Amino acid sequence: MKLQFQLEKKEKNTKARLGSFIYNGKTYETPMFMPVGTQATVKTLSPEEIKEIKAGIILSNTYHLWLRPGEDIVKKAGGLHKFMNYDGPILTDSGGYQVFSLAKNKKKDITEEGVFFKSHIDGQKLLLTPELSIEIQNKLDSDIAMSFDECPPAKADYEYLRKSVERTLRWAKRGKSVHQNNNQMLFGIVQGGPYQDLRELSAKETVKLDFDGYSVGGVANDNESKEDMYKAIDYSVPYLPENKLRYLMGIGEPIDLIEGVIRGIDLFDCVSPTRLARHGHALTKFGKINLKNAKYKEDFTPICEFCDCYACKNYTKSYLRHLIVSEETFGSRLLSIHNIRFLVHLMEEIRESIKKDNLLMFRDEFVKNYYGEKYEQK
Repeated sequence: MKLQFQLEKKEKNTKARLGSFIYNGKTYETPMFMPVGTQATVKTLSPEEIKEIKAGIILSNTYHLWLRPGEDIVKKAGGLHKFMNYDGPILTDSGGYQVFSLAKNKKKDITEEGVFFKSHIDGQKLLLTPELSIEIQNKLDSDIAMSFDECPPAKADYEYLRKSVERTLRWAKRGKSVHQNNNQMLFGIVQGGPYQDLRELSAKETVKLDFDGYSVGGVANDNESKEDMYKAIDYSVPYLPENKLRYLMGIGEPIDLIEGVIRGIDLFDCVSPTRLARHGHALTKFGKINLKNAKYKEDFTPICEFCDCYACKNYTKSYLRHLIVSEETFGSRLLSIHNIRFLVHLMEEIRESIKKDNLLMFRDEFVKNYYGEKYEQK
C-alpha cells in the first residue's frame, strides 16, 4: 500500500508545513531529514541504530544497487526491506545524479534515449534510460521511487537549461508509463536552475503528469550558491500541490534545512552527516567541531551535553578523538550516530516551532548559536 501523506498544519508566518504518514503501523512526521544508505546501508550503522536515532525514511541508490549486487538479486531476496533488514520506509533515487557525477572520467553522452556512460567500478559502457531506472526501482521495491532526470551543471546557461527541462519532462512521461509497482510512490522532479520561468514551466508540466510527490532538483550540484538554491525553491514550490510531499534533494547543511522548511519543503536528504563523521567532524549547537584538534585530548565531556544519542550518553570528546586519530572505525560509527541524530533532532525542533508558529524566531536563535557572525542572511 502506498504511503498516504496528510497535511496537518501550515505555519502562519511562513510556507512551512506539518504533515504525517503511517507506515507499518507507525506514524512519521514531516518535515523530515532522511539519512542516506547508498548501497543498502547507512555507512557504519545498523538498522537498529538508525531506529534508535529516530530516523524515518532512509535512502538507497538505484545506480549503485544496479551495478552491484544487481536489482534481480535484491528482488530474489524479497525486496530492499528484507535484503537490508530495515522495516521503515525507503526511498530510492533514480541514479541520475550518480550517472552525471560518478561516471568514469566524467565522460557521458546525453541522448534522447538516455545516458551512455562508463561504470565507475570497471569502466564498462552502460546505458541508463528513464524506463530502465523505473524498472530497477520497481524490482528494488522501495516505498518511494524517483523519476530519471538530467542533472545539469550548476553554471549551465539558460538555453542549455531550457533544453534540459524539456528533456527531463519527456523522460518523466516515459518513466511514469512503465511504473508498475502499485505499492510504490513515484515522484516527479522539477528542474530549471535559478530561472523563474524555467522553474515555473518545469513545475507546472511535471504536476500535470500527476505524480505521487514532487522534488525540487538541481540544487546540490558543485558550486551551487545558496542564493540560487533558495531561488530554485521559491520559484518551484508555488506550483506544487499542497496535498503531496515536497522533497529537496541532496541538502543537509542545518541552515538550508531550516530555510527549506520555511519555503515549504517536507523532505531532505544528504550524505554529509556520515561523511563529516568519517573525517572527525561533529555537529553541535554551537557549530561544527573537528575532534582531531589537540584541544580535545583532555576534554572529558560529551560532544553535546543535552544530546540524547548513544555517543553523547556514553563517551567523551577525549575518547572520540583517540578513536579518530587512531583510525578506529568505532569512532566513525559514534560520530555518525551523533551527526544523524543532530539533524533528526533539528527537524524535531523545527516541527515544534511550526506548531507554535515561531519558526522564524527559532531560525534566528539557531543561526546565532551555530553560525555566529559568519552567517549572512539571504
